[in-house]
Amino acid sequence: MVFSSLSFIFVFLPAFIITYIFSPVKLRNAVIFLASLIFYFIGCIDTPEAMLLLLAAVILNYFFARIISALNGRRRKSVFILSVCYNLGWLVFFKYSAFLLSLFNISIPFFSGLRLPIGISFYTFQCISYLADVYRGKICAERSVLMVGTYLTMFPQLVAGPIVTYPKMRGQLLFRKFNIKQLAGGFAVFSVGLGYKVLLADRIGGLWNSVVSIGADSVSVPLAWMGAFSYAFKIYFDFCGYSVMAVGLGKMLGFRLPQNFRLPYMAKTMTEFFRRWHITLGAFFREYVYIPLGGNRRGYLRMIFNLLAVWLLTGLWHGAGFNFLLWGAVIFILIVVEKLGAGKFLETHPAAGHLYMIFAVPLTWIIFACDDMAQLKTYMGRLFGVPTDGVIFRGDFVKYGKQYGLLFIVCIIFSTPLPRRLLMRIKNKYIRYALISAVFVLSVICLQKSSSDPFMYFRF
Repeated sequence: MVFSSLSFIFVFLPAFIITYIFSPVKLRNAVIFLASLIFYFIGCIDTPEAMLLLLAAVILNYFFARIISALNGRRRKSVFILSVCYNLGWLVFFKYSAFLLSLFNISIPFFSGLRLPIGISFYTFQCISYLADVYRGKICAERSVLMVGTYLTMFPQLVAGPIVTYPKMRGQLLFRKFNIKQLAGGFAVFSVGLGYKVLLADRIGGLWNSVVSIGADSVSVPLAWMGAFSYAFKIYFDFCGYSVMAVGLGKMLGFRLPQNFRLPYMAKTMTEFFRRWHITLGAFFREYVYIPLGGNRRGYLRMIFNLLAVWLLTGLWHGAGFNFLLWGAVIFILIVVEKLGAGKFLETHPAAGHLYMIFAVPLTWIIFACDDMAQLKTYMGRLFGVPTDGVIFRGDFVKYGKQYGLLFIVCIIFSTPLPRRLLMRIKNKYIRYALISAVFVLSVICLQKSSSDPFMYFRF
């Protein structure tokens, strides 16, 4: 089940909200926990082992934290390392085992056929952050398994984030305001995210799908660039749309989930871009990898090494493939070049910074998108006019330009702060709600006419 489905919007969500409203305040966490398990079970009904793995994550990490909290010295550290290895072990098993075996030219059908449990990349990081915060004494181990279970499985952010830490959620789990105003406001935010996903991401993604179907060796240079830009918009509005919907759902329940995107395509440097893109993932790697490695406190060369480790791990977190490692390495190189002085120039010359990002971002996303290295090489070649053996129709970009030109303009506008500023200038809140309601209705009409694509980050 996904947020952008009619079954979620008109069956699961209303049934849950009604149950939540009429439940005693003391039982609302239990309602969220149970509903989250039902939500997850529906999503993984073909892979029941994923459900068992999630339940084990809740129970075992609850006890791991309690044991870590009760011990001292080496035993405390040993249990912490063991608990982190347990969580990462399942992630490596499901996500990387086939890739690791392929490095040694070993092919085992069992590993090749493994299906990645939904959301494991996200809830694994939340488990690790919880254990690390207990180990460092930042928080005490939670005595209530229900509190831990609700935190780890909360359906608004279970399968694709945002990644939230327990210190930021504990107070809200214990006490939160819930009223009709928040419910309506949360649904408005949810509707905006739904529009991002259904009206923008799914529609502009059609161009990328067409380019992939044609083949990288058979598209003209202009169409190759159009495809790159379409993928950049698709991945942004898809994932940003999910995150906005998650924040909206959280608000409906009285929670304040963190913002995961802050207009990343307005950035002038790659460093700034990743402060605005998938903010909670960046915060996780900074807090639990970069700083523990020494951050920038041990000299320039050590800082470079720490950045390399973070970006290679970030690439691997997104998927088991050489293209993800290459993507992480390219981002690392660009950020290091910016730290050497290019970043200051780009920040002080906004026109140059935006021009740089207009081309740098789509190029890096193509590395991210092409999991076949031969295909990646061909596509990169087409972007820069390298001849191919494919049959190229020189007017192909005209056809797709007419079909997607207006949508490109809309995507560009909604990548800027302009729509929000215009909406906030409307003083009459009923007009604002009417506009947002129109977005919701249009999204539902699109869902009725054609099925929505699964969220891209589900596969990560």
